[in-house]
Amino acid sequence: MHPLSPVPERKAARTDPKGTGRADAVEALAQPRRELTQRTASAPSLERGLAILELIANHPNGLTLSQLVRQLHLPKSSIYSLLLTFERAGYLNRIDPNGQYVCGAKFIQIAMLAFDNAILRRKATPILVKLMRATGLAVHLAMLWRNEVVLTARVSPALGRPVATWIGKRVDAHCTSVGKCLIATLPEADLNSLIRERGLLRHNDNTITNIRKLKEELARVRRVGYAFDDEEEEVGIRCLGVPVADSGGQVVAAVSVSGETDQISEQSLRYLLAQLQSTTRELSQLFPFSGE
Repeated sequence: MHPLSPVPERKAARTDPKGTGRADAVEALAQPRRELTQRTASAPSLERGLAILELIANHPNGLTLSQLVRQLHLPKSSIYSLLLTFERAGYLNRIDPNGQYVCGAKFIQIAMLAFDNAILRRKATPILVKLMRATGLAVHLAMLWRNEVVLTARVSPALGRPVATWIGKRVDAHCTSVGKCLIATLPEADLNSLIRERGLLRHNDNTITNIRKLKEELARVRRVGYAFDDEEEEVGIRCLGVPVADSGGQVVAAVSVSGETDQISEQSLRYLLAQLQSTTRELSQLFPFSGE
C-alpha cells in the first residue's frame, strides 16, 4: 500500500453565503484573460487554413484549387501552399487527374475521435456525477492519445478547492494517477518511447523524475490495481485513480478522484477505492472490445 500519512484536520474555508465574493473573485481572474484575448491578434494563415478545411469538408466530392480560389477570394499561391501543407500532413488528399482535394485520413480520424469522445462524455457523465456525489471530490476520466494523457470528462462539486482542469487538457502521465494507470500496462518499448518523447517534468519535490523509480511505481500500480498522485503534480492535492478496461480486459481509460490531502488519506482509502471500482465496472460497459 502506498504510504499515506494522516494529516491534522483543517478548518473549512470561509465562504460568502450570498456567493458575491466568489463571483467577484472569478470576475477579477477572468478580466485579464479577456483583455489579453481582445488584444492578441489571430493568425491569418491559420484562419485561411481552417476556412479551406471547412469548405472541403462540406463538399464530399472535393474541390479543385480553382474552385477554392473562387469561393474563398484568396490568392492562389496562398491557397496552394496551404493545400500542399495539409496534403503532406495527411489532412487532405489530392485526387488525380481532376486535381480535387478531399478530406484525408488524419482529418477524418480527428473528426471521428471528437465525435466518439462527445458520445462517450454524454454517456459517462451521469456515472461520474454519481461518483462525485458519493465522495464529494472532483472526478476525471482520461484516455491516452498519441502518447498524451487527455482529460475527456470531468465533474466537480460546487464547494471545495477549485481544480484547474478542463475537458481536453493534457496532463503528464508520470505524476498523475490517471496517467500512471494508463501507462502502467504499456509494452516496455512503448513506455520507453513515451518517456523519451514527453520527458519527466519536475513539478515539485514530490514528482518522480527518475525512470527507474517511475517503472517501480508502475509495477506497484499493476500489482495493486490503482494509482496515486501523492502531491506529485500540485502540492496539497492528492488523486486516486483506477484503470478502466474494455470488455476484453484491455486498459482503455482511467478514472480518478481529486482532493486535498485530508480528503484522500489512509482513513478514506478503502471507501474511495470501493467507489472507484464500482464506477469502473459501469464505465467498462461503454467500451467495446478493442481487439488489440
